[in-house]
Amino acid sequence: MTASPATAPVAAVPATAGARGARAAWIMLASGWSANQFSALLGAYRGRFGLTESTVTGLFAVYVVGLIPALLIAGPLADRRGRRPVALAALALSVLSTLLLMAGGAWGHTWPLLPGRFLTGVGAGALLAAGSAWVKELSGSPRRPGLFVSAGFATGGFAAALIARWAPWPMVTAYVPHVVLGAAAGWLALAAPETHRPAPAPGAAHEHTGRRFRRTVLPPAPWVFTAPTIGFVTLPSTLHTGLVLTGLATAVVPGTGLLTARHARSTPTAGLLAVAAGTATAAVAAATGSEPLALLAAVVLGAGYGLTLAYGLTRTAALAPPHRLARWTARFWTVAYLGMFTPYVLTLLGHLTTTPALLAAVALLALAHAAFAAHQLRTRS
Repeated sequence: MTASPATAPVAAVPATAGARGARAAWIMLASGWSANQFSALLGAYRGRFGLTESTVTGLFAVYVVGLIPALLIAGPLADRRGRRPVALAALALSVLSTLLLMAGGAWGHTWPLLPGRFLTGVGAGALLAAGSAWVKELSGSPRRPGLFVSAGFATGGFAAALIARWAPWPMVTAYVPHVVLGAAAGWLALAAPETHRPAPAPGAAHEHTGRRFRRTVLPPAPWVFTAPTIGFVTLPSTLHTGLVLTGLATAVVPGTGLLTARHARSTPTAGLLAVAAGTATAAVAAATGSEPLALLAAVVLGAGYGLTLAYGLTRTAALAPPHRLARWTARFWTVAYLGMFTPYVLTLLGHLTTTPALLAAVALLALAHAAFAAHQLRTRS
């Protein structure tokens, strides 16, 4: 029986390297912040710009359209050219995308939103690929990139919602914190060294671990972001909640995930069971219109997010050869982010049946996948 990736020993890292890893990790928080600041403003865009539900959901999905190609390009590029230059360039692009979103709010036009969201995805994808490998190698912790990304998810959305609710020029000022954070994170990361290593000759062991990676890490990956998008996109939209409650949901889901990923022993079965339970609770909340039940669902979905994310990152780090860590990490994030299309798919299927029925079907799929993952673990024991 193989050792669990969540408890596998990590090579010792000098204290100075760990400190540099902590400085570089702030770019991952900026990445998570940039993604979720827009999510918290979806309701405001509907009201202020008169955007339809499908348009708003489409803008949310455009982020993934930019992110996935960036992941697939930046991962191999970081393995060839180095993590540091790719990560820092991606951070600059992320700040530029936020400035575009601010311009849309300042001018009262919707056209900057599309390129702004697309470039947000491109910057986030390149950061997740290069930055995750960079921070992991600097700190020796495969979970640290995910923890900082989750912290950004949790704080970015909630801060944007609060600013948009009470500050003047809300569709502009809500984005200011990310610009400041991005500049500060870039300044801190400049002190972190490169960690890129020359690639050794390929061997049979790499092929074996590659098959294990594809078989054990990639199949559960889409559930990583299926869970949170149900919690802070589908549910608030279905219940027509206010801006503050929407922002609270964007904080609760990744916030719970942050705590879970940091302290829990992660397995694919545990994460999938949590996703199934959270989605089932979300189905009941959508059917009854209960906001307290929706927040409970957000907590359980956040636990599912944290468990599946921690499992994916630790397992990837355990299996990936050092010279392929960035590209394998990029593949994990790429498949994980397919789950971000869940709200859009549910919207497209909305004419066939009700949202509660669709959420119940998703819960059953997650439960079936959990049973399959448990069977896989037993057969590998």
